[in-house]
Amino acid sequence: MSVRWPIVFAGMALALSLFAQDVSVTVYTQNQAVVRDVRKMEIAKGVSTISFKEVSAVLDPTSVHLKSLSEPEKLRILEQNFEYDLANPQAILNKYIDREIQVLTKTNETYSGRLLSAGGDIVIEDKATGGIKIIQQEAIQHFDFPKLPEGLITRPTLVWLVENQGSPSHEVEVSYITGGMNWHAEYVGVISPDEKYIDLSGWVSIDNRSGISYPHAKLKLVAGDLHLVQPKALPMATEREALAIQAVAPEFEEKSFFEYHLYTLQRRTTLQNNQTKQIALFPPARTSGEKKFFLESQEKKVKVYVEFKNSKKEGLGLPLPKGKVRIYKQDTDNALKFIGEDAIEHTPVDEKVKLFLGYAFDLTGERIEKESKKLDDRALQKTMEIHFRNHKTETVQITAQERFWGDWKIQSTSHPYVKKDAYTAEFTIEIPSDQEVVLTYTCIIKW
Repeated sequence: MSVRWPIVFAGMALALSLFAQDVSVTVYTQNQAVVRDVRKMEIAKGVSTISFKEVSAVLDPTSVHLKSLSEPEKLRILEQNFEYDLANPQAILNKYIDREIQVLTKTNETYSGRLLSAGGDIVIEDKATGGIKIIQQEAIQHFDFPKLPEGLITRPTLVWLVENQGSPSHEVEVSYITGGMNWHAEYVGVISPDEKYIDLSGWVSIDNRSGISYPHAKLKLVAGDLHLVQPKALPMATEREALAIQAVAPEFEEKSFFEYHLYTLQRRTTLQNNQTKQIALFPPARTSGEKKFFLESQEKKVKVYVEFKNSKKEGLGLPLPKGKVRIYKQDTDNALKFIGEDAIEHTPVDEKVKLFLGYAFDLTGERIEKESKKLDDRALQKTMEIHFRNHKTETVQITAQERFWGDWKIQSTSHPYVKKDAYTAEFTIEIPSDQEVVLTYTCIIKW
């Protein structure tokens, strides 16, 4: 089924002439952006209606602000409307209820008359016979309409009723908040052969699902968690498929902004609708890294972590927006192999980054409860053994994290420990290659 009509736009008196456009887009990590659009417009003297097309289809109408930059005191806003009743086949049919249309069927029969119903099959009052015709939807080839019905537009449009007491030529600024835009950071790290350094590069991915493109725009990104009265759901992030670790020039300038961090792209870019754009956040930086092994409470497998400090002294020292970090390492053929990934939160300068990459194949930890004795109604004594086995060719250290509830005290132990917090004791055990080490401790727990 197709729809045809002569291209006629009537009913709205516009005083508009578009000469130039300057767009700035500030994107947040909470599926929203602030758009600032500066254009030159011809606005008639006195009261007139002006329209602003090429705006987001999912903007917040209550956030829209229009002002004249050239003569702000001469242009007064009387009314503001966001028109988004877009032309589509069903909308046009609905607008033509009780009006005359023409229907051509696939068997080349033509019916003209008043449209009575357009909910599925078409019901018309036949102009020639005065009878009622029901035409099945699958039998229709197309409709003919005399013009686009009033109240329908082809794209979302902002419309103002204004009073202009100044020049007929104004440079105006329109700003608004829109949904449908999001960004996230992604990081690629290559760990050195000796596993002591990481070459880390950062990327940002900007996702535009707002309904329009923003050509040659000034782009800014805000990292931080803003409080929203009605936060919107985040769209599914598109994952980066290709690994890019070659040297790149810094694209973004970073600075503090209120309680957040602002990243400004040092050139203009075009944000196409339904596009995910990826831009280098910073060039590769080498930082000291350390591989660590943990046997966490109640776990049977030994976890592998890589840690590094986000400091200038260690090669980084810039605020890292939250995002996914993928780690690679070269094999003996100098080919990069993926060894794990983790997500980080917004990380300030001089804070540690701890990445969980997976489980160690050649390290095991086995917990055995040797004794559990009730001392009274509110006290328990437990003796535990943890058997660490190292099947690697080098000596390793494994940190066992034991968690307790209530008031606890380790009465005796075969190895020293550190009380990490009110619930956790940490034992760091050195295990030589191809050997087993047994940690034994007795703990009294009161509640």
